[in-house]
Amino acid sequence: MGAGSAGLSPAAAVPTRFSLPLPPGPSHSQPLPLRPRGVRPARSRRCRGQGPIPAAGPLSVRPRPHTVTHPRPEVDVAAMVRLFGYVDVTDTGFIVAVLSIAFNPFFWNVVARWEHKTRALSQTFGSPRAACYCLGAVILLLNCVRSHCFTEAMKSQPKLEGWDCHWTYYSGLAISAVGTLFVTSSFLALGFTGTFLGDYFGILMEEKVTSFPFSILDNPMYWGSTAIYLGWSLMHASPAGLLLTAVVAISYTIAVLYEGPFTEEIYRRKQKGVKSK
Repeated sequence: MGAGSAGLSPAAAVPTRFSLPLPPGPSHSQPLPLRPRGVRPARSRRCRGQGPIPAAGPLSVRPRPHTVTHPRPEVDVAAMVRLFGYVDVTDTGFIVAVLSIAFNPFFWNVVARWEHKTRALSQTFGSPRAACYCLGAVILLLNCVRSHCFTEAMKSQPKLEGWDCHWTYYSGLAISAVGTLFVTSSFLALGFTGTFLGDYFGILMEEKVTSFPFSILDNPMYWGSTAIYLGWSLMHASPAGLLLTAVVAISYTIAVLYEGPFTEEIYRRKQKGVKSK
């Protein structure tokens, strides 16, 4: 059958490269929108590394980039409450231990500053060295009383059952050994008068001690003593001992804040006196 038999002209029957297929519908009479020159057609969006986006549909899900969420550290308040629930802070022995811990650094700081200002102890005992030895003996006696009150307070309070084992005992023993090493080496490096506030009595050291354990940390005598109490508390599996150890650490921290600047001022005056000569 020829093209003419269908009633169509040859030009209409043969498509050319300029003809556009039109979709069926009522919009045949409307012209197609023309794209301005220089404007590129929109490309399909792709997620980097994840291929093309699937077609929209009732079950299609657009892929999302993978995100890693890190858990935030939280303080187990319940464990802390349960730990200190073993401690009776109203117990007489516990209160006496807290008072003895707080009293010791308060006593030797007040007496030493009073001696530095008035020289009353040096005049009473005949020499600054003898007065320093007497104050040191009193401080040692007070430390023995403090340790006794600390131990009695632990014995009067319940133990933590989960810590009453060999692992905790030997861990506390190791911590106490390290603390004893710091205390002993500090005493050997400073001497008796250097340890027991001799500079407040006018017994000054020639130069600053920088050997062990002062090469590792400042005030090793105080922190070594704190470590001894910590180890002693672990050996007894005592929450009351841990709380009292925290009181020891706080007391020593306050003492350092008062002693440090005052001692530095004493040696600064010494340096000024040497330079003036």
